[in-house]
Amino acid sequence: MSIKPAHAAQTLFAVVDNCLQVGGIALTRLAQRVGQTPFYAYDRALVTQRVQLLRQHLPPDMELHYSIKANPMPALVQHLSGLVDGLDVASSGELKVALDTGIAPENISFAGPGKRDAELAQAVAAGVSVHAESEREIRSLARIGAELGIAPLLVLRINPDFELKGSGMRMGGGAKQFGIDAEDAPRLLALAGQLGLDVRGFHIFSGSQSLKADAIVETQARTVNLALALAQASPHPVRTLNIGGGFGIPYFPGEMPLDLAPIGAGLQVQAARVRAGLPQARLSIELGRYIVGEAGVYVARVIDRKLSRGQVFLVTDGGLHHHLAASGNFGQVIRKNYPVAIGNRVDAGEHEVVSVVGPLCTPLDLLAERMALPHADVGDLVVVFQSGAYGPSASPAAFLGHPSAPEVLV
Repeated sequence: MSIKPAHAAQTLFAVVDNCLQVGGIALTRLAQRVGQTPFYAYDRALVTQRVQLLRQHLPPDMELHYSIKANPMPALVQHLSGLVDGLDVASSGELKVALDTGIAPENISFAGPGKRDAELAQAVAAGVSVHAESEREIRSLARIGAELGIAPLLVLRINPDFELKGSGMRMGGGAKQFGIDAEDAPRLLALAGQLGLDVRGFHIFSGSQSLKADAIVETQARTVNLALALAQASPHPVRTLNIGGGFGIPYFPGEMPLDLAPIGAGLQVQAARVRAGLPQARLSIELGRYIVGEAGVYVARVIDRKLSRGQVFLVTDGGLHHHLAASGNFGQVIRKNYPVAIGNRVDAGEHEVVSVVGPLCTPLDLLAERMALPHADVGDLVVVFQSGAYGPSASPAAFLGHPSAPEVLV
């Protein structure tokens, strides 16, 4: 039987007496505290450390924003609101989570295509920065601002004519539902001025989940080039420049962590260019997955152990309905395993080749395929690492009517 390639050794979470520790708590004890499996657990110390690492490399005058879409758990967002400079949202639901933190509304930005007029009105009334992605949104903001008697904080989301090379998800370049095409931006900047809107600046996002530092550096330079060019057509001085994110984390065998050193060096250069060319601009970068992705685990319990024609299946009480990405059904073309462990037998000597599956009536419900793991029995805890981003909020929790997975921040 073939064995899937092994992942790099897990080093972020401590292991004591063969048991994984999350937030300094033994996984078995944490499962008792939560009161059920499956569940998600996020280590607040690891989140804090990741922000500190970023601060070491970012220019001191560059703002760091957290993109709530990566993980909108309220307690986690509240924790991050005290560590970052701003929060980025993509719906009125996320906007409520952001506003509940008490962070200043002007440090919250609302992006995303297809904003309904009701959402735009909420954003204007809240005093957050609205990142318009179409002519319709610009015209709607002008009308809503007049109706409410409140001047909207308007930023144009730009779809650049380039993409982040090697990104897992390309958000810019070519025809996209995101943002205003760069070549159409001068016309819409003029329109916004004619409508009496105060254009505060630009949001330029090219891609996400890149592990190639050189590609990120190149894209950031091109992003600043574009912003400097568009500023010539803006009816007002640029006071906001969000250059997106794109920092990836390693999920699969052979992937290496992103090297921040060259990115930080490149950003020092770009920040100097922004200070010189756009002296009133607050320069920001938005990150989601990179901040929280590696700080989270998904934990499920083995409820059956089956041998079928020579293959061992560990059947758990969790699966794709909680963690669609780990099942391979969230954008993977060829399915690859996330890093997985038996959380209460991490360093056990005896290994076997197993597949870890969930309780759903579909062969897609697969958490690990033909992986070498320590021998596990009914009652043991399966852990999926790299689960702090795009977990429960990106999964079909109602599929087949199984219970949802609680989330805890420890």
